[in-house]
Amino acid sequence: MPIKMLADNRITYKFKLKGFLIMLWLMFILHAVVAPSAAGDGLAVIKPGCRSKCGNFTVPYPFGIDDGCFREGFNLDCSQNAIDGTYRLLVGNIEVQEIVLPTSQIRMWNHISWRCYHNTPRKIQSSKWFYDLTTTRYTISQIHNKFVSIGCETLAYNIMVDYKDNTYQAACVSVCYSRESLTNGSCTGIGCCESPIPSGISFSEILFDSNFNGSAWNDFSNCSFAVVMEVDSFLFDTSYLTGIDFWNKNNGQVPILMDWSIGDETCEVAQKNESNYACVSSNSVCINHITGRGYSCNCSAGYHGNPYIVDGCRDIDECENSSVCSGICVNTAGSYECSCPLGTHGDPTRGGACYQNKMSIGITIAIGVGAGATLLILVFSMLVLKRRLEVRRNKQLKQKFFKQNHGLLLERLISSTEDTTGRMKIFSSEELEKATNNFDQTRILGCGGHGTVYKGILSDLRVVAIKRSKLLDQSEIDQFINEVVILSQINHRNVVKLFGCCLETEVPLLVNEFISNGTLSDHLHVQGRNSLPWKDRLRIALEVARAISYLHSAASMSIFHRDIKCSNILLDDCLTTKLSDFGASKSVDLDQTGITTAIQGTYGYLDPEYYQTGRLTEKSDVYSFGVILAELLTREKAYPTRMSLQNGSLIARFIMVMAENRLLDILDSQILEEGPTEQLKEVAVLAERCLRLRGEERPTMKEVEVRLEVIWGSKTEFVHSQLRTAQSLRERRTIPKLTNAVGDTSRQYSLEEEMLLSSKFGR
Repeated sequence: MPIKMLADNRITYKFKLKGFLIMLWLMFILHAVVAPSAAGDGLAVIKPGCRSKCGNFTVPYPFGIDDGCFREGFNLDCSQNAIDGTYRLLVGNIEVQEIVLPTSQIRMWNHISWRCYHNTPRKIQSSKWFYDLTTTRYTISQIHNKFVSIGCETLAYNIMVDYKDNTYQAACVSVCYSRESLTNGSCTGIGCCESPIPSGISFSEILFDSNFNGSAWNDFSNCSFAVVMEVDSFLFDTSYLTGIDFWNKNNGQVPILMDWSIGDETCEVAQKNESNYACVSSNSVCINHITGRGYSCNCSAGYHGNPYIVDGCRDIDECENSSVCSGICVNTAGSYECSCPLGTHGDPTRGGACYQNKMSIGITIAIGVGAGATLLILVFSMLVLKRRLEVRRNKQLKQKFFKQNHGLLLERLISSTEDTTGRMKIFSSEELEKATNNFDQTRILGCGGHGTVYKGILSDLRVVAIKRSKLLDQSEIDQFINEVVILSQINHRNVVKLFGCCLETEVPLLVNEFISNGTLSDHLHVQGRNSLPWKDRLRIALEVARAISYLHSAASMSIFHRDIKCSNILLDDCLTTKLSDFGASKSVDLDQTGITTAIQGTYGYLDPEYYQTGRLTEKSDVYSFGVILAELLTREKAYPTRMSLQNGSLIARFIMVMAENRLLDILDSQILEEGPTEQLKEVAVLAERCLRLRGEERPTMKEVEVRLEVIWGSKTEFVHSQLRTAQSLRERRTIPKLTNAVGDTSRQYSLEEEMLLSSKFGR
């Protein structure tokens, strides 16, 4: 009888369970019928009557075609071809390929710029494109795009501006030695060159250097190409130069992936303004944009659809996927529940199975308790073992990185040099992680072409700047070690101090003194009427000259900096100069005049003789310093920007006005009011000598330093002459003398006289 009752209960349960599942199914069907279509497809626009299609292209909100059907800044045009009747979706005159809501990206077409040489008739033709989205919500994706140039003896520039109106420039050089030197898939400078894109770029213009006409000198390629394009869509093919060229193979255009965002506020600020907040679906989340400009929306985990419309994020029915659950699957909001039927046991999720019960409840409980205890012990043991293995693996990994980063060499250097030992230390990775709060983004001071600089606070409360390299190839690691070795030998008040380095990470870290007041470029190239006063500009030029002269002739080995520019000159709170960034520097014996090495430096500051010959000398730094003098005199940037493309480079114009004796036409109006004209002319003449094309005609940095000392001293002598004039006028009057008790005469001086005497005699 008890057995029969148990069987009856199971039958009753099965009927109840089936009835419950049928009810759930009917409720689901009813909900699907009654639910509004706007929420059903997750892609509908907000207002009725708005087009959501352009040909076969679906246009999701916040994008739209008709007036009132899109969020501000997301309007698109739908254009029909009059010949074949096909439709194109456009942003201005740029064609759209795809809109991706979950990643807040849009794929567009970008035109390829080209420059070709024709033998008959002998002429050069070119077509250069620029990409201007400065008035839109779109920026070029830093991660998914790159600047590519293809050709033989080709030098292409990419002039870029971000949404904050900061200007950047990148250059790509590619050469061809022979057909055999070209390799499929290789884009490292032989026939093909590629360069990364900065973050937040909204304007890009491609330029070809007219001095590079190498395409006319080889027998298999007469065209050069350059474009910004999607990384995953490009793989270099030698046929681009030896067969059907890059432009024809791609019909003149390639895909480019753009980021987009809502507004300019962060999620925290935007959520306070409910009337304009974009993430309106009840199952959506807000994500701050990676560039720091605005935010985007996404559906919560377990939902999909369009977060920008009401009820646009729909629940994902995981039970429709048979691989999710092999037992009884019940869909829930944003998730699901999976269980075995009554009378069975097991794990029905993700490939598991349910098995029929054959043992008594008592045995099952006993086995369950025993298995649970065993499992707990096993899990605990595994956790302990895993922890020990992780500690051991991390230790081995740190040792591997330490050797890989030439740690043994640096240890010997530190122990063998007494001065270095006193100033430099090899830090552990734990020390620097603690100093930067695990390299928190809020500690970032700046990002450059070679890496990121973080602000850190050491355990002894010293504030430091920690440089973390971006690239991981061996050449970059060697460059980093080169900077450590060079900085360890330098001790000069106008060169940034090295506190030490960390070699226990895959990307080595450099620990320098923290300079709080930015770069010379930050202070010189400012908007508005007034920049640095002339007296500060002259003093800064003198201090930089002292630092470079020290590197060339006073250090233990002669050091060529190779990347002297305004952004590598730091200023402290007193505007004292600190020369930095020695990653590209080279040290040579004092009796050497130069070395032959790969071209490296910054466009606008690069010595043309070094660029042509590959031979680096101390005069290469002299040329770069001459560019800085020209910037200090004119307050213009060395490399071309959008605003100066028509006028040519600063150096070309500076040399031209010096030759035509029209210096006053190019000088900064501020220093014309502040500085003595003769003094400005002397500095300009010195800059012109530093900028001569032939290195042998340029002065040495020691000569430059001495000349600037004289120019700086002339200002002091002018003050002294004024004081002497004032003193001679006073001496015409009778000055009473004070006599003490023993008859000694004591002198009485005015403030001007005290200043004059103190300037002549040391205290």
